[in-house]
Amino acid sequence: MNLQDKVAIITGSGGGIGRAIALKFGSLGAKVGVADLKFEGAKETVSLIEKAGGKSLALGTDITDPAQVQDMVKTTISTFGKVDILVNNAGWDIMQPFIKNSPDLWDKVIAINLKGPIYCTRAVLDHFMERKSGKIVNISSDAGRVGSSGEAVYSACKGGIIAFTKTIAREMARYQINVNCVCPGPTETPLLAEMVKGETGAKIVDAMKNAVPFRRLAKPEEIAGAVAFLAADDAGFITGQTLSVSGGLTMC
Repeated sequence: MNLQDKVAIITGSGGGIGRAIALKFGSLGAKVGVADLKFEGAKETVSLIEKAGGKSLALGTDITDPAQVQDMVKTTISTFGKVDILVNNAGWDIMQPFIKNSPDLWDKVIAINLKGPIYCTRAVLDHFMERKSGKIVNISSDAGRVGSSGEAVYSACKGGIIAFTKTIAREMARYQINVNCVCPGPTETPLLAEMVKGETGAKIVDAMKNAVPFRRLAKPEEIAGAVAFLAADDAGFITGQTLSVSGGLTMC
């Protein structure tokens, strides 16, 4: 795979899966716009990319704010001259039975996991259409394919991202824009660690591992490899597809 001279924006890349994707892209030659609500995390990712010899830009961005999303894209184009790739990775959830959710929680989960990627996608499309080129990789979740106990609204959002991916892929094919989706299974990230604290959390993690044929959680770097493939020219004839990276948790 080669991303030499490509420019990518990766949301939620101040840590976790997003950081792994950003570092992978940097190692393959891409210039990376590191977008994250947590600006300090974004700057840390930029530092790691630059220490490895890459070029990067920290973008403090709240993807639930359309104005900030537009600024994210404009700043990247102003700095690097273009955008070739968008990775909609940013996401958030807490693990809680649906009947204990509040409407405020629903709104927050939907704003981050569904509306945010929609805003980001719309922000790059005019640029991509004008250039008749572009790659979008949406990070959904196997929760969006098979559901996940304690994550009802999150699962609904991630299922929506899969459908959104397929529709935008159909609409944008005439402009030679590829749109695909990666669905991670349970992955070792700070967000997961936060969601499953304590003794009960440890039991949940054990149950997750037992449900995976490989009997372990994914590492962020393993998700990053799949995203890089779909973003590279190697995947130029692939669009509208959903790829699970879950150790066989979902075989469909």
